[in-house]
Amino acid sequence: MEKNKTKIVVIGVGAVGATTAYTLLLRERADELVLIDANKNKAVGDAIDMNHGLPFLGKTKVWAGDYEDCRGADIIVITAGAAQRQGETRIDLLKRNVGIFESIMTEVLKYNQDGIILIASNPVDIMSYFSWKKSQWPVERIIGSGTLLDSARFRYLIGEELDIDPRSVHAHIIGEHGDSELPLWSLANIAGTRLKLSDEQKEQIFLNTRDAAYEIIQAKGATYYAIALALDRICTAILRDEGAVLNVSTLLKDYHGVSDVYLGVPCIVDRNGVREVLELEITEEEKTLLHRSADKLKGLIQTIDV
Repeated sequence: MEKNKTKIVVIGVGAVGATTAYTLLLRERADELVLIDANKNKAVGDAIDMNHGLPFLGKTKVWAGDYEDCRGADIIVITAGAAQRQGETRIDLLKRNVGIFESIMTEVLKYNQDGIILIASNPVDIMSYFSWKKSQWPVERIIGSGTLLDSARFRYLIGEELDIDPRSVHAHIIGEHGDSELPLWSLANIAGTRLKLSDEQKEQIFLNTRDAAYEIIQAKGATYYAIALALDRICTAILRDEGAVLNVSTLLKDYHGVSDVYLGVPCIVDRNGVREVLELEITEEEKTLLHRSADKLKGLIQTIDV
């Protein structure tokens, strides 16, 4: 019996989208990989370039498509969005990106009602909330990349400080993917043991985690390798029906008193999307910071038409 073909669409093939598509190709995550971009020539060029590497890989079919190619897609990854202009406020940028997403979601929804939408465009939590409202889909099928990358940076930096493989470090960043995110030091551990770090070390690790994107952007203009790996990880959990725990952005419903906002928290991710949100046992101070992060995003949401 022939297995059902898997199909992933990547909308927006700038630095993040192209690197994500290439990562998905290298790891042979799908039988069909479609690239969509407002600049069709860029998508065509990327597809041709990737196809020339197929003799070294598997049999993935890669092409530059249009929105009708979203039909039958298992996952639609959206990385499209506007870059911030000089002198532009974050709210102005937010409004421009909402306009872009309004157009993208309108087109996607014409051709796909059954897939999972995975969003990486910033501000990712607000874009995910907007897309959920726009689509009227079940919330589990509209997922933001959330704080998965932030948590990976956090684990890496802790591992560097303690000279331990970051895969053996268990630690979470939750909240906004942005300046109001918070580290859960109360739950951070290695094989169940508390971390032997001073308050000064913890503060520096968190600051380096939170500000990592600024450092990378200043150095080379954009971040794209690690977020591509994070998006690949989420796609894999979905396609393989893993039930993996990943810090993705989803709609919170009375999560330590926080509701009606998308934030990054540990979730169980499987073939249906977000199967369950895990409510961690956190300290009162961490709850206060989580509410502060939620209130910040709710304030920004009020500036747009949702």
